[in-house]
Amino acid sequence: MSDSAGYWLGFDFGLGWIGVATGQTLTRTASPLPPLRARDGIPDWDDIDTLVREWKPVSFVVGIPYNMDGSDSEMGQRANKFRKRLHGRYGLPAEGVDERLSSREARNQMGQKGSTLTKARQAQIDSVAAQLILETYLQGL
Repeated sequence: MSDSAGYWLGFDFGLGWIGVATGQTLTRTASPLPPLRARDGIPDWDDIDTLVREWKPVSFVVGIPYNMDGSDSEMGQRANKFRKRLHGRYGLPAEGVDERLSSREARNQMGQKGSTLTKARQAQIDSVAAQLILETYLQGL
């Protein structure tokens, strides 16, 4: 676990969209950024390169979706693979954090409880989920 001062990037991994947020350790808060498109969970790495150049993060946090009983899930395995690729590509710490129910909480915060969502609105929710994931992590430092 890194407690380095500076900006962090948080991700809510998904197959079609990857939610993104930036945060910092001084206030231990985060803000959503525009989500990234993904194809079967694979982002356009040029988009992440741009984020890294712009924010110069000291670390990454990726939400890992476990099953409700705490066991690994297929999506969790894919999110962990994404986390490892971030670490390998940028040489920065990439922490995984349990993100069960983060998307539900993001929907609630955005007033979308039980609503049918457009793809664009769901993508926004993914970035709010990334914000919640990152804030949870930063507050635990």
